[in-house]
Amino acid sequence: MPRRRFLLIGMAALIPLLHGCLGAVAVGAGATALVAEDRRTTGIYFEDQNIELKATKVISDKYGKNDKINTSVVSFNRYVLIIGQVPDEELKKQIGVTVLGIENVRNIQNDLVIGPPASFGQHTSDTYITSKVKAQFITQNKFQANYVKVVTEDDVVYLMGLVTKKEADDATEIARGVGGVKKVVRVFEYMD
Repeated sequence: MPRRRFLLIGMAALIPLLHGCLGAVAVGAGATALVAEDRRTTGIYFEDQNIELKATKVISDKYGKNDKINTSVVSFNRYVLIIGQVPDEELKKQIGVTVLGIENVRNIQNDLVIGPPASFGQHTSDTYITSKVKAQFITQNKFQANYVKVVTEDDVVYLMGLVTKKEADDATEIARGVGGVKKVVRVFEYMD
């Protein structure tokens, strides 16, 4: 009996670990599905994620002690969008040069704004706008929704992706029609 009890206790102790494995498998399967339907190669898809991580770390290491900056870095097909707020033009330029120097970055679009960091309320609004734009992509079904990456900063919607001209026009029209959007910025690469 003691051996059986020991095995049961041991198995019970492993359940939380297995639960984590199932979550990892589910996340892995979800990532695989996203990569399979993405126009980028698998290597470029993961390189974009790597670029975002490297850029975020470099900015944090170099300027992270400065509570007057707020930056986000988004990479699509190794083309990097930098958004957020910085206190002055010089810092904006420095961050742009820093990100452009990261291995495998092809080009950048530095849309940092001179001003105080966005509030928590603004971040919440931006997240909500992004979700509304994505939902409209799915609802209107004019193109495969995951062909266009949507990022919102200070109610400005940035659209990124490897798309046809028609897909770009449709995505822009849909995003402009979403409530709360001040402006739509296209950061597309065209296939045609």
